[in-house]
Amino acid sequence: METPPAAENLFPSIPTGDAAEPHRALFFVLGYLRLPELLAFRQVCRAFSDEISANETLWRHIIVEPPLSTRIRDDILLWITSFARGNLKSLALLRCWRVTDASLLHVLDQNPYITKLCIPGCTALTADGAVRAVMRLAEHKGHLECLRLNGLCNIKREHLNVLKSLLCKNRQQEAFHASFYSGWSSLALGSDDGRPIDVDICPKCKNVGMVFDCTREECRTKRNRWSQCRGCFFCIPRCEECGGCVDEDELGEDTACSHVLCAGCWLQLPKCDTCNRPCCKQDLKAQALSSAGFVCDQCRDSELL
Repeated sequence: METPPAAENLFPSIPTGDAAEPHRALFFVLGYLRLPELLAFRQVCRAFSDEISANETLWRHIIVEPPLSTRIRDDILLWITSFARGNLKSLALLRCWRVTDASLLHVLDQNPYITKLCIPGCTALTADGAVRAVMRLAEHKGHLECLRLNGLCNIKREHLNVLKSLLCKNRQQEAFHASFYSGWSSLALGSDDGRPIDVDICPKCKNVGMVFDCTREECRTKRNRWSQCRGCFFCIPRCEECGGCVDEDELGEDTACSHVLCAGCWLQLPKCDTCNRPCCKQDLKAQALSSAGFVCDQCRDSELL
């Protein structure tokens, strides 16, 4: 497939070279590169460009994630996936808000043996388009095993029922897989929690979305209690650290981050040296943490005034 003009500007700062033949050992690195580095290597010299374009095994598992995802349009997606030559096995599009239903359907037509499809946060894609995509794979006798739709807008119960029937058509009844908020918040695109589809119907609000189980031991050991605190994040507040349900009397606990924390994690996490409020580990990475402690953003800003 001819390179679209927009693809030439993905890495404008890297010049194309022809001068020296790269050392053969460098070619063994290609299989370990992420998509941005792989595209950048194509621009280094003709030898790399020819090898990367011809070696379809480098393109069987494609992950498009920020910041590259904001620059991926339909024509660029079709160009990137064309290197797989119909042998694409997994495709993960994370927040690719320019990708449309038409281009996704075209990619699946050209690669009918995809087993894993992740399209979270792709706001230009529709629930109807996702159903058509999975149906198209089923028509091609494909074996889609993993579908990730979190962040896709307007998924209804009818969409979910069709998707589940298609995904489970050739699968035996599997054991129940619990879904924990603490695991989802740090879930890597390459990982698999064993569930064919990530969204479900919330037993509280009846909307389709991410539904989580409780990690608290006292909730897990009591069947009635476990079912009561199972639901989406909007219905059941959950601790950012442990993923357990948070009681109403714990919601008032002040934190140095924007996340909810249970009382147990509130006590254990590092506190701001100034205001003595805790910060979750995810947001703590952005703070200037040292052996002496840290000062939260709010206190640091107030000191500058």
